Amino acid sequence: MRRIIAMLLFGTVLVLLAGCGPREPAGGASQLKGRITASGSTALLPLVKTAAEEFQRLHPGVTVEVTGGGSFVGLKQVAEGTVHIGMSDVPAPADDPLYRGLMPHVVAGAPIVFIVHPGVPVDSLTREQLAGIITGKITNWKQVGGPDQAITVVGRSKASGTLAAVKEIVLKGQEQTTAAVVFNSTGEVKKNVALTPGGIGYIDAAYVDASVKVLRYEGVAYSPENVATGKYPVVAREYLYTRGEPDPTVKAFIDYILAPEFQQKVGGLGFLAVSQMPGS
Repeated sequence: MRRIIAMLLFGTVLVLLAGCGPREPAGGASQLKGRITASGSTALLPLVKTAAEEFQRLHPGVTVEVTGGGSFVGLKQVAEGTVHIGMSDVPAPADDPLYRGLMPHVVAGAPIVFIVHPGVPVDSLTREQLAGIITGKITNWKQVGGPDQAITVVGRSKASGTLAAVKEIVLKGQEQTTAAVVFNSTGEVKKNVALTPGGIGYIDAAYVDASVKVLRYEGVAYSPENVATGKYPVVAREYLYTRGEPDPTVKAFIDYILAPEFQQKVGGLGFLAVSQMPGS
Protein backbone atom coordinates (compact mmCIF):
# COMPACT_ATOMS: atom_id res chain seq x y z
CA MET A 1 0.00 0.00 0.00
CA ARG A 2 2.84 2.39 0.91
CA ARG A 3 4.39 1.71 -2.48
CA ILE A 4 1.16 2.55 -4.28
CA ILE A 5 0.75 5.81 -2.31
CA ALA A 6 4.36 6.79 -3.03
CA MET A 7 3.85 6.20 -6.77
CA LEU A 8 0.68 8.29 -6.75
CA LEU A 9 2.45 11.14 -4.94
CA PHE A 10 5.37 11.00 -7.39
CA GLY A 11 2.96 11.19 -10.34
CA THR A 12 1.21 14.18 -8.81
CA VAL A 13 4.53 16.00 -8.37
CA LEU A 14 5.42 15.38 -12.02
CA VAL A 15 2.10 16.80 -13.17
CA LEU A 16 2.58 19.90 -11.02
CA LEU A 17 6.12 20.41 -12.28
CA ALA A 18 4.95 20.11 -15.86
CA GLY A 19 2.29 22.74 -15.19
CA CYS A 20 4.91 25.14 -13.86
CA GLY A 21 7.14 24.88 -16.94
CA PRO A 22 7.35 27.45 -19.76
CA ARG A 23 4.27 27.67 -21.95
CA GLU A 24 4.07 28.53 -25.62
CA PRO A 25 2.28 31.84 -26.22
CA ALA A 26 -1.34 31.55 -27.32
CA GLY A 27 -1.66 30.81 -31.01
CA GLY A 28 1.91 29.56 -31.28
CA ALA A 29 3.19 33.11 -31.82
CA SER A 30 6.69 32.15 -30.69
CA GLN A 31 6.92 29.80 -33.67
CA LEU A 32 6.44 32.54 -36.26
CA LYS A 33 9.28 32.65 -38.75
CA GLY A 34 9.89 34.10 -42.17
CA ARG A 35 10.28 37.29 -44.17
CA ILE A 36 7.54 39.82 -44.86
CA THR A 37 7.97 42.40 -47.62
CA ALA A 38 5.81 45.51 -48.01
CA SER A 39 6.01 48.42 -50.45
CA GLY A 40 3.94 51.34 -51.65
CA SER A 41 2.48 54.41 -49.97
CA THR A 42 5.09 56.70 -48.44
CA ALA A 43 2.28 58.21 -46.37
CA LEU A 44 1.80 54.87 -44.65
CA LEU A 45 5.53 54.26 -44.09
CA PRO A 46 5.73 55.71 -40.53
CA LEU A 47 2.90 53.50 -39.31
CA VAL A 48 4.04 50.27 -40.97
CA LYS A 49 7.70 50.79 -40.04
CA THR A 50 6.77 51.35 -36.39
CA ALA A 51 4.61 48.23 -36.42
CA ALA A 52 7.40 46.27 -38.11
CA GLU A 53 9.94 47.23 -35.45
CA GLU A 54 7.60 46.20 -32.63
CA PHE A 55 6.52 42.99 -34.36
CA GLN A 56 10.11 41.90 -34.96
CA ARG A 57 10.95 42.43 -31.28
CA LEU A 58 8.05 40.18 -30.34
CA HIS A 59 8.91 37.62 -33.02
CA PRO A 60 12.69 37.45 -33.52
CA GLY A 61 12.25 34.79 -36.19
CA VAL A 62 10.45 37.23 -38.49
CA THR A 63 12.02 39.93 -40.69
CA VAL A 64 9.79 42.75 -42.01
CA GLU A 65 11.14 44.86 -44.89
CA VAL A 66 9.23 48.04 -45.73
CA THR A 67 9.88 50.35 -48.70
CA GLY A 68 8.03 53.24 -50.36
CA GLY A 69 7.56 54.07 -54.03
CA GLY A 70 3.94 55.23 -54.00
CA SER A 71 0.58 53.51 -53.68
CA PHE A 72 0.34 52.31 -57.26
CA VAL A 73 3.85 50.86 -57.09
CA GLY A 74 2.80 48.86 -54.03
CA LEU A 75 -0.42 47.70 -55.66
CA LYS A 76 1.39 46.59 -58.80
CA GLN A 77 4.08 44.75 -56.87
CA VAL A 78 1.67 42.87 -54.62
CA ALA A 79 -0.49 41.98 -57.63
CA GLU A 80 2.57 40.60 -59.41
CA GLY A 81 3.65 38.70 -56.31
CA THR A 82 6.96 40.49 -55.79
CA VAL A 83 5.94 41.67 -52.29
CA HIS A 84 3.60 40.23 -49.67
CA ILE A 85 1.87 43.53 -48.84
CA GLY A 86 1.01 46.53 -51.00
CA MET A 87 0.51 49.74 -49.00
CA SER A 88 -1.99 52.12 -50.56
CA ASP A 89 -3.89 55.34 -49.86
CA VAL A 90 -6.51 54.43 -52.46
CA PRO A 91 -8.58 51.36 -53.34
CA ALA A 92 -7.15 49.09 -56.02
CA PRO A 93 -8.80 49.94 -59.38
CA ALA A 94 -11.74 47.55 -59.68
CA ASP A 95 -11.78 47.68 -63.48
CA ASP A 96 -8.15 46.59 -63.97
CA PRO A 97 -7.64 42.81 -64.35
CA LEU A 98 -4.18 43.13 -62.79
CA TYR A 99 -5.69 43.74 -59.37
CA ARG A 100 -8.26 40.93 -59.36
CA GLY A 101 -7.84 38.74 -56.33
CA LEU A 102 -6.27 41.40 -54.14
CA MET A 103 -7.63 41.53 -50.60
CA PRO A 104 -7.89 44.93 -48.85
CA HIS A 105 -7.22 45.44 -45.14
CA VAL A 106 -8.09 48.95 -43.90
CA VAL A 107 -5.64 49.73 -41.08
CA ALA A 108 -5.96 53.49 -40.45
CA GLY A 109 -7.04 56.85 -41.77
CA ALA A 110 -4.49 59.36 -43.12
CA PRO A 111 -5.56 63.01 -43.00
CA ILE A 112 -4.01 65.07 -45.79
CA VAL A 113 -2.99 68.66 -45.04
CA PHE A 114 -1.99 71.53 -47.29
CA ILE A 115 1.30 73.15 -46.37
CA VAL A 116 3.04 76.34 -47.44
CA HIS A 117 6.45 77.92 -46.98
CA PRO A 118 6.49 79.63 -43.54
CA GLY A 119 6.83 83.03 -45.24
CA VAL A 120 3.44 82.77 -46.99
CA PRO A 121 1.00 84.96 -45.00
CA VAL A 122 -2.16 83.16 -46.19
CA ASP A 123 -3.69 81.03 -43.42
CA SER A 124 -6.77 79.44 -45.02
CA LEU A 125 -7.96 78.45 -48.49
CA THR A 126 -11.25 77.18 -49.82
CA ARG A 127 -11.53 73.97 -51.81
CA GLU A 128 -12.05 76.02 -54.98
CA GLN A 129 -8.94 78.11 -54.31
CA LEU A 130 -6.82 75.02 -53.64
CA ALA A 131 -8.15 73.38 -56.78
CA GLY A 132 -7.29 76.51 -58.76
CA ILE A 133 -3.75 76.55 -57.40
CA ILE A 134 -3.02 72.83 -57.83
CA THR A 135 -4.44 72.75 -61.36
CA GLY A 136 -2.44 75.86 -62.34
CA LYS A 137 -5.37 78.25 -62.87
CA ILE A 138 -4.21 80.41 -59.94
CA THR A 139 -0.52 81.25 -60.16
CA ASN A 140 0.04 84.20 -57.80
CA TRP A 141 -0.68 84.55 -54.09
CA LYS A 142 -2.31 87.95 -54.66
CA GLN A 143 -5.20 86.08 -56.35
CA VAL A 144 -6.13 84.51 -52.99
CA GLY A 145 -5.49 87.45 -50.69
CA GLY A 146 -1.72 87.14 -50.34
CA PRO A 147 1.20 89.20 -51.60
CA ASP A 148 2.27 89.66 -55.21
CA GLN A 149 4.35 86.49 -55.29
CA ALA A 150 4.45 83.57 -57.69
CA ILE A 151 3.05 80.27 -56.44
CA THR A 152 5.16 77.14 -56.79
CA VAL A 153 3.13 73.92 -56.59
CA VAL A 154 5.10 71.05 -55.08
CA GLY A 155 3.29 67.80 -55.75
CA ARG A 156 3.44 64.04 -56.00
CA SER A 157 3.93 61.77 -59.01
CA LYS A 158 1.14 59.81 -60.64
CA ALA A 159 2.09 56.73 -58.60
CA SER A 160 0.97 58.54 -55.44
CA GLY A 161 -2.18 57.59 -53.62
CA THR A 162 -2.04 60.94 -51.83
CA LEU A 163 -2.32 62.69 -55.20
CA ALA A 164 -5.19 60.37 -56.15
CA ALA A 165 -7.03 61.29 -52.94
CA VAL A 166 -6.44 65.01 -53.52
CA LYS A 167 -7.70 64.68 -57.09
CA GLU A 168 -10.88 63.00 -55.87
CA ILE A 169 -11.67 65.17 -52.84
CA VAL A 170 -10.28 68.58 -53.80
CA LEU A 171 -9.73 68.70 -57.57
CA LYS A 172 -12.93 66.79 -58.34
CA GLY A 173 -11.21 64.79 -61.06
CA GLN A 174 -9.10 67.60 -62.55
CA GLU A 175 -5.40 67.08 -63.18
CA GLN A 176 -2.48 68.56 -61.27
CA THR A 177 -0.70 71.28 -63.21
CA THR A 178 2.17 70.13 -65.40
CA ALA A 179 4.14 73.06 -63.95
CA ALA A 180 4.21 71.36 -60.53
CA VAL A 181 7.56 70.32 -59.11
CA VAL A 182 6.97 66.60 -58.63
CA PHE A 183 8.50 64.23 -56.09
CA ASN A 184 8.10 60.54 -55.33
CA SER A 185 7.73 60.77 -51.56
CA THR A 186 5.85 62.75 -48.95
CA GLY A 187 9.06 63.65 -47.14
CA GLU A 188 10.53 65.22 -50.28
CA VAL A 189 7.40 67.33 -50.78
CA LYS A 190 7.62 68.68 -47.23
CA LYS A 191 11.34 69.40 -47.52
CA ASN A 192 10.94 71.30 -50.79
CA VAL A 193 7.95 73.35 -49.68
CA ALA A 194 10.00 74.39 -46.64
CA LEU A 195 12.82 75.53 -48.93
CA THR A 196 10.74 77.24 -51.65
CA PRO A 197 9.45 80.80 -51.04
CA GLY A 198 5.87 80.90 -52.28
CA GLY A 199 5.71 77.09 -52.24
CA ILE A 200 2.59 75.04 -51.52
CA GLY A 201 2.11 71.29 -51.35
CA TYR A 202 0.06 68.50 -49.80
CA ILE A 203 1.30 65.89 -47.37
CA ASP A 204 -0.07 63.46 -44.84
CA ALA A 205 -0.48 64.86 -41.35
CA ALA A 206 2.01 62.32 -39.99
CA TYR A 207 4.84 64.26 -41.68
CA VAL A 208 4.03 67.75 -40.40
CA ASP A 209 6.72 69.58 -38.44
CA ALA A 210 7.79 73.15 -37.69
CA SER A 211 9.54 73.58 -41.05
CA VAL A 212 6.23 74.25 -42.83
CA LYS A 213 2.94 76.03 -42.15
CA VAL A 214 -0.33 74.08 -42.28
CA LEU A 215 -3.29 75.84 -43.89
CA ARG A 216 -6.87 75.68 -42.73
CA TYR A 217 -9.23 74.05 -45.25
CA GLU A 218 -12.47 75.99 -45.74
CA GLY A 219 -11.60 77.76 -42.48
CA VAL A 220 -11.33 74.49 -40.55
CA ALA A 221 -8.03 73.52 -38.94
CA TYR A 222 -6.89 69.93 -39.18
CA SER A 223 -7.31 67.91 -36.01
CA PRO A 224 -8.19 64.26 -35.39
CA GLU A 225 -11.46 65.44 -33.82
CA ASN A 226 -12.41 67.52 -36.88
CA VAL A 227 -11.69 64.55 -39.15
CA ALA A 228 -13.72 62.15 -37.01
CA THR A 229 -16.72 64.49 -37.04
CA GLY A 230 -16.46 65.15 -40.77
CA LYS A 231 -15.62 68.85 -40.39
CA TYR A 232 -12.24 68.25 -42.02
CA PRO A 233 -12.98 66.05 -45.05
CA VAL A 234 -9.55 65.55 -46.64
CA VAL A 235 -8.67 62.10 -45.41
CA ALA A 236 -7.64 58.89 -47.14
CA ARG A 237 -8.26 55.34 -46.00
CA GLU A 238 -5.02 53.45 -45.59
CA TYR A 239 -4.95 49.93 -47.02
CA LEU A 240 -2.66 46.95 -46.75
CA TYR A 241 -3.36 44.75 -49.76
CA THR A 242 -2.51 41.07 -49.96
CA ARG A 243 -2.73 38.68 -52.88
CA GLY A 244 -5.67 36.63 -51.64
CA GLU A 245 -5.64 35.32 -48.09
CA PRO A 246 -2.29 36.15 -46.45
CA ASP A 247 -0.09 33.36 -45.11
CA PRO A 248 -0.05 32.93 -41.29
CA THR A 249 3.00 35.16 -40.71
CA VAL A 250 1.71 38.02 -42.87
CA LYS A 251 -1.74 37.67 -41.32
CA ALA A 252 -0.23 37.85 -37.83
CA PHE A 253 1.51 41.11 -38.78
CA ILE A 254 -1.68 42.68 -40.15
CA ASP A 255 -3.62 41.47 -37.11
CA TYR A 256 -0.99 43.11 -34.90
CA ILE A 257 -1.58 46.47 -36.62
CA LEU A 258 -5.35 46.10 -36.23
CA ALA A 259 -5.18 45.01 -32.58
CA PRO A 260 -6.55 47.56 -30.07
CA GLU A 261 -3.14 48.04 -28.40
CA PHE A 262 -1.47 49.22 -31.62
CA GLN A 263 -4.54 51.10 -32.86
CA GLN A 264 -4.35 53.23 -29.71
CA LYS A 265 -0.88 54.37 -30.82
CA VAL A 266 -1.71 55.47 -34.37
CA GLY A 267 -2.88 58.91 -33.26
CA GLY A 268 0.59 59.65 -31.98
CA LEU A 269 1.93 58.75 -35.44
CA GLY A 270 -0.39 61.26 -37.16
CA PHE A 271 -3.07 58.77 -38.24
CA LEU A 272 -6.62 57.95 -37.21
CA ALA A 273 -7.54 54.59 -35.77
CA VAL A 274 -9.98 52.60 -37.90
CA SER A 275 -12.67 53.17 -35.27
CA GLN A 276 -12.22 56.96 -35.61
CA MET A 277 -12.77 57.05 -39.36
CA PRO A 278 -15.91 58.91 -40.49
CA GLY A 279 -18.65 56.37 -41.03
CA SER A 280 -17.05 53.75 -38.77
